[in-house]
Amino acid sequence: MKPHFLHTKPPSPPPMAATAPWNRLCTLKSLLSTTILPRRRPPFLGVRALSSLLMSPPSKAVVYEQHGPPDEVTRVVEVPAVEVKENDVCVRMLASPINPSDINRIQGVYPVRPPVPAVGGYEGVGEVHLVGTAVKGLAVGDWVISYPPSSGLWQTYVVKDQSVWHKVDKDTPIEFAATVIVNPLTALRMLEDFVKLNPGDAIVQNGATSIVGQCIIQLARIQGVHSINLIRDRGGADEVKENLKKLGAAEVFTESQLQVKNLKGLLTNLPEPGIGFNCVGGNAASLVLKFLRNGGTMVTYGGMSKQPITVSTSAFIFKELSLKGFWLQKWLTSEKAAECRPMIDHLLSLVRAEKLKYEMELVPFDDFSTALDKALGKMGSQPKQVITF
Repeated sequence: MKPHFLHTKPPSPPPMAATAPWNRLCTLKSLLSTTILPRRRPPFLGVRALSSLLMSPPSKAVVYEQHGPPDEVTRVVEVPAVEVKENDVCVRMLASPINPSDINRIQGVYPVRPPVPAVGGYEGVGEVHLVGTAVKGLAVGDWVISYPPSSGLWQTYVVKDQSVWHKVDKDTPIEFAATVIVNPLTALRMLEDFVKLNPGDAIVQNGATSIVGQCIIQLARIQGVHSINLIRDRGGADEVKENLKKLGAAEVFTESQLQVKNLKGLLTNLPEPGIGFNCVGGNAASLVLKFLRNGGTMVTYGGMSKQPITVSTSAFIFKELSLKGFWLQKWLTSEKAAECRPMIDHLLSLVRAEKLKYEMELVPFDDFSTALDKALGKMGSQPKQVITF
């Protein structure tokens, strides 16, 4: 006879009085023999996985959920922390300007703009707060600018791939580091991309009080090139002229001064310019064309008056003038983009050497709405507004 524990059949149930306990015992045995319980990871593994994640601090950001008037569609909101991946850099923003192109992006009229909802701001400077595990060449505490420029910089903390951050010298004033790309780089490229300028040559431009205009004056002076500058008629024009001449302008004229037949007679000991820069359009562009020598070129990079450029037939036939356009975005999205990094460093070295400057107003982030109103022209002519965080 086989031992009892080898029986293939379960033993007979006990008498009726013990049936209930017996049933409970059989049910428990059945569950234990047929149920596959899930494998549990030790609790400490979950803790380790969580601790390996790098997270940015929560942030405050200027967002817009639809295109429209910037003072109506933007608002400041709290943004939750985001993961800092292995190739990411988390930057605590220090400063970012409000450029006309920022306003146009929010309005929905700029050719290159992020999909909505979006965070505003396209250029700026910040301090490295966290780096991903695979990041090389950047460390906590470094100052960086977003290059190539990218949207989403009007917030206290920004997380982006290391490839879009460019390290800059911490001795640079933050307002200049924050604004070095859109305006100074435009001025530098226009002076170098169209005609060969030699010491003693001359250039002419309208919109001379703009930041690009101020940079053109100073960069031309460094090259030994004379600048002829046109400004609109307004109160305080004499003071404006004096300020531009302190920057290095050779001549400064108001538009009303140029209502003469022989414009070139106004130039004393200056050659006829071979290149002119136009950011206004309308009559101001026509005045630039009148100054140009035969075979000269006018480069248009803006249209503040929203008026078209009108060119006389004789200017094309007898003077053989050329009209060209410049848009920095094409540089920044082309194979030439990498070439701009040393140019940025050069421009910032000029700032630190006090050879390049322009007027700006620093505004705390908490006063963003006031800065935006100024940038929109609600308070008259104002310096460039730079948000500080």
